[in-house]
Amino acid sequence: MPHRESSWKFAEELVTEGDAIGLARQHSLEAGVDTVSPGVGAQLAVTAALVGASNIIEIGTGLGVSGLCLLQGAPDATLTSIDVELDHQQAAREAFALAGVPANRVRLITGRATEVLPRMNENSYDVVLVDADPEGVIEYVEHGLRLARTGGVVLVAHALVNGRVVNPAARDGVTADYRTLLTEVSTSPAVISALATSGDGLLQLVKR
Repeated sequence: MPHRESSWKFAEELVTEGDAIGLARQHSLEAGVDTVSPGVGAQLAVTAALVGASNIIEIGTGLGVSGLCLLQGAPDATLTSIDVELDHQQAAREAFALAGVPANRVRLITGRATEVLPRMNENSYDVVLVDADPEGVIEYVEHGLRLARTGGVVLVAHALVNGRVVNPAARDGVTADYRTLLTEVSTSPAVISALATSGDGLLQLVKR
């Protein structure tokens, strides 16, 4: 096990983040807002680049770290980001501006994702990132798969729930939901799935 931990640490520390992402990460830490790790952020950027994303939606804006990572991989994409916290979105808007992202390429929607997502167009997004209230993860993924185009990608951050998913003694509702999600997508004919162990886990789904 120790060599796995050292390999994970090496991979995380290998990532070099730009000033805008670094500052947004620092502000997130100061505000007590959980965000994706540098390793996961790098995977978000690579995924957005690989699919040639032009239309991205994320559930959970935070203070802009994940959105900046996605746009780093797809600098010409349009990002729609949903979050219930207006203050967080205002900070994220400042982070996007600092990074030089044109205001017309970022649409921030303040509201509950469960109320906003049903109004979004299906089969319209190249990348969907789920990084919001863990208690709603199954519903968010269902919406994500509806919104993603065929061949599009749905990404679920924090898929290992701070290590609880792999701990058989952890039986709380959120952990159970993530276990159910991971088990179901691993055998679903509707998606191609992979679970990366970077950060707190990143579930990757390609819509067939």
